[in-house]
Amino acid sequence: MGQPEVPPVGVPLSADVEYRADRRQPHRARVRWVDPVTKNRRSRSESFGTSEAAQDWVDAMRRVARGGVDPVAATMTLAEYGDAVMSLAVRGLEAKTLDPYLAGWRKRVVPSLGHLPVRMITNGAVDRVVHAWIADECGRSTVKNSLAMLVRVMEQAVRDGIIDRNPAKVTGWQREYQRAEDELDDPRSLALPDWDTLCRLAAALVERSADNYAGWGEVVTFAACTAARIGEVSGVRKADIDRGRWIWTVRRQTTPGPGGVIDKATKGKRARKVPIIEEARELAGARLDVVREADGRLFTGPRGGRITTAVLRAGDAPRV
Repeated sequence: MGQPEVPPVGVPLSADVEYRADRRQPHRARVRWVDPVTKNRRSRSESFGTSEAAQDWVDAMRRVARGGVDPVAATMTLAEYGDAVMSLAVRGLEAKTLDPYLAGWRKRVVPSLGHLPVRMITNGAVDRVVHAWIADECGRSTVKNSLAMLVRVMEQAVRDGIIDRNPAKVTGWQREYQRAEDELDDPRSLALPDWDTLCRLAAALVERSADNYAGWGEVVTFAACTAARIGEVSGVRKADIDRGRWIWTVRRQTTPGPGGVIDKATKGKRARKVPIIEEARELAGARLDVVREADGRLFTGPRGGRITTAVLRAGDAPRV
């Protein structure tokens, strides 16, 4: 996927508006120019219902040409333009993020808006498709990834001078989701009530597992006591815990990525210090005593491998 060819700033355009009485949109506006590289003559045309609209289109084409934008790019549909600039639109994205973003583009953005010219995409059009995705019961992350990809492509269109502002930067769409009443009014109603309940949950999880591996309960307990993500618990090393002060320096997370499980920076892209509460110190101390190497993992799977959501999921936990 390459960027569309952009002629030098100031490429001259010739234009005309032709009236064709037998057409539903009788006013055809056309611009022509000579490609400075190939010396071939190129053209672009659109049909309109009024001569004023046709002339406005011609004027717009002249403005973008004066700004160095390829007139063909200025009239591309969103799907065509996205294919042309995708390598620019996704620059800086991590490989793990790229897959869901591109899936959102292919499965939702292109079917909903891909047929429209980039210049015809408005805030209202984006609002309507986002609400349609929500009505189709797409999850929050699905809508977020799709919208984020659309924002990136439209931001490139702003840089190319095709549009003046990004119409995909919509807000408030998350309020359209109906949340469960107890989660909306009292988020803590979903929390475990006490330490004993957590211990029963961890024990039941171990009993329910195929190999009765005690490590599953230790991971769940440590994660609950530190409010850490499972990837961060999987990534903790012996050297990360200050046993004198019982402080855990969270430096990394272990997470599935392209090519397998990888270690990467935390989601916040910076280290943070987490106190280990008294109830969890016996567990943490026992693990520290077992692990020999300073860079050894505190928590591993039954075969010594790295723990991920692929092997330990919230759905595995029994009700207590």
